[in-house]
Amino acid sequence: MNAQNDIKQFIAQSAAEVERELKEALPVGWDVPQKLREAMMYSLEAGGKRLRPILVLVAAEAVRGEHEAWKTAIPVACAVEMIHTYSLIHDDLPAMDNDDFRRGKPTNHKVYGEGMAILAGDGLLTHAFYAVTQSALLGASPETALAITADLARLAGISGMVGGQAADLMGEQGITSIEQLEYIHLRKTSDLITFAVTAGARIGGANSGQLEALNEFACKLGHAFQVQDDILDLTGDTAKLGKPVQSDVEQNKVTYPYLIGLEESRALVAKLTEEAKAALARADLANPERLLAIADYLVSRDH
Repeated sequence: MNAQNDIKQFIAQSAAEVERELKEALPVGWDVPQKLREAMMYSLEAGGKRLRPILVLVAAEAVRGEHEAWKTAIPVACAVEMIHTYSLIHDDLPAMDNDDFRRGKPTNHKVYGEGMAILAGDGLLTHAFYAVTQSALLGASPETALAITADLARLAGISGMVGGQAADLMGEQGITSIEQLEYIHLRKTSDLITFAVTAGARIGGANSGQLEALNEFACKLGHAFQVQDDILDLTGDTAKLGKPVQSDVEQNKVTYPYLIGLEESRALVAKLTEEAKAALARADLANPERLLAIADYLVSRDH
């Protein structure tokens, strides 16, 4: 229990640090229409677990073995949260999932209108790439910043998260197979988690063998994370989740519990988590403990 409390406290403290940085993410001197700036910040500051930026920071620290790695990794941590937030804004739109609430607050388009919500998402997407470049001003080599930029374009783009969103949009109960559902989960959710871990590892100075092992760790962890989300959509508490439960059922979406049942889905989360931890062990990192603790935490989370 103490270990669980420790990692929860660490995640909460780290999330608060990320949120302080996000408040300064849009340069005050830039000439941005006020309503657009407000719409972008409305969703960027809406809270959440901040798991992806925390993974960037923890992965950098795990490879380098020192907390100083966070200073260089912070812009990339902000970048991945911008990408994640833009995807949520667009995902909530009437043309997509048509959700009214996100993290306990009205969704962006409910507050600012559909057009401005689309532009807020576009703004966060493009600004994320600017944020990555700032890591080079804080100690990352130009080669590292370039590699991270290429990874972000690939893993957040058409062969990654966007491709997964498209496949999810086309999915339907009674039509989507288990293989297609795995593709959706790996692309829609796991790829951005993979980006977070490997980007942090690059900043920490990971070698090719470590990057390969961490890529597998993050892929398995991201898959487990999304299967757990499927489970929580059926069994979770609306107050804790900050959005209605059983929305997947109402929207006729295919989920792991729908295809293989609730208990098999829980077993799959446990299996994927153990495989992720085995991959992490092969990475031979200087300080992997917090990555391991986060993996264990994600199995037992209730929101």
